[in-house]
Amino acid sequence: MSQSSKIVHMTTVHHPYDTRIYHKECVSLKKAGYSVSLMAPIDEQNDSQDEKNKVEIIPLKKYTNRWKRMLFGPLQAYKKAKKMNADIYHFHDPELIFVGWLLKKKNNTVIYDVHEDYYTSIMQKEYFPKPIKKIIGKLYNSFESFLIKKMELCLAEKYYVERYQRGTSILNYPILNDKLINQKINRQIDSDKLLYTGNVSVVRGAFYHAEIPKILEDKHVYFVGECSSDLAEQMKDHAAEKRDYLHFDGIDRFVEREEIDKYYLNENWIAGLAIFPETDHYLKKELTKFFEYMSAGLPIICSNFPKWQAFIDQHQCGITVNPDNKQELIDAVNFLKNNPIKAETMSYNGRKAVLDELSWESQKSKLIAWYDQLLNK
Repeated sequence: MSQSSKIVHMTTVHHPYDTRIYHKECVSLKKAGYSVSLMAPIDEQNDSQDEKNKVEIIPLKKYTNRWKRMLFGPLQAYKKAKKMNADIYHFHDPELIFVGWLLKKKNNTVIYDVHEDYYTSIMQKEYFPKPIKKIIGKLYNSFESFLIKKMELCLAEKYYVERYQRGTSILNYPILNDKLINQKINRQIDSDKLLYTGNVSVVRGAFYHAEIPKILEDKHVYFVGECSSDLAEQMKDHAAEKRDYLHFDGIDRFVEREEIDKYYLNENWIAGLAIFPETDHYLKKELTKFFEYMSAGLPIICSNFPKWQAFIDQHQCGITVNPDNKQELIDAVNFLKNNPIKAETMSYNGRKAVLDELSWESQKSKLIAWYDQLLNK
């Protein structure tokens, strides 16, 4: 590894301080001695430089309109990236695939960081009619397959290797927070609070979670993550007379890692929630929030998809429920409330699994070794 090696990470979609892109990958590479820059959309509230970690933030114009972003975002990213003459370009959005293809030269490396299963994601987009989705999905597959032939692939989930067999898995495990890991686990039977962290959307179970106060007396649900004001209002309407039992921190804004960690630290929660409807996109994913809940010592209550069921069974860290069976959810919450010792055991099991094998520390060393290998080719 050469300290003069220039690394440029690129996104036109994510917040500049996105946990995976910035806190995990960019900061880890910077601390390993690389010269690291991050190109990301900036608004007036974002700082263009992080003084603590010295990762250079290169601002891109932030577009509120999706179509303008998809058209003009890649164009401005390409113009700026081309001038930088980096040794490695590492991009994080499928709309930048053509930019990555243009940037690839004989003497550099381009990495496509696959955050999602984009084909199944396209097939569940609510704003596309079904026939259009099928056409777009097929076109995307063909377009992607052709353009990524000379790129390296960085995979955020285990099962993505089924689609990208030559990819390198750098899994999205959590950064260990010493305060969280060292916080004493103490289950309190008088808690009435359930927690959901991460982006809030319909396909991530917004209305399943919003229904909880109606079916579980005096239970409050806290949502810590970006949620549109329109969806938040719809969820409150769904909760009807229990609308005040839903609490949102992140309406129309990105919630940074430090803010989420404060919620893990400062409250006593019955469990961390992930009651998702069944969609192809999430059936095989191990959610990042699972690992975060586990590191914070929270039992998990999640949908009983086969992969999720196997994960919970393996680590003995929570309870799975049929998302369409209200009684199973009632029973799961009441079980954790009425059996604090068993709930505490789940908390310890989850935290131990994160400490032993499911933290970013294991992936950080893989990332740095991989970069060293790519630069020494």
